[in-house]
Amino acid sequence: MSLFSGIFGPSINELAAQARETPGSVMIDVRSPEEYRDGHIEGALSIPLVSIPATASERLPDRDAPIFAYCFSGARSAQAVRELERQGYTNVVNMGGIGRWSGPLVR
Repeated sequence: MSLFSGIFGPSINELAAQARETPGSVMIDVRSPEEYRDGHIEGALSIPLVSIPATASERLPDRDAPIFAYCFSGARSAQAVRELERQGYTNVVNMGGIGRWSGPLVR
């Protein structure tokens, strides 16, 4: 646990570990394809925020699967969570921003 996790909730590193340990979960990076290529968390799917309204049902067919979303600062992932919930997804978590990530990135 990080120093701030008790105050601000779990860190992005803790949530990524939770995503990896949760059967059937999906981690999504909602940044642009260019940002994703520049470095993303291992195992994350690239589903840019702008494409979620049109592609979520195809890319994320199980509306009850645990979905963990992150972006750069947490703002776009918050928007993604709201949009997914609007579409009927029941278990969506905003991981926050990769800017606070302290692990390795896949490039």
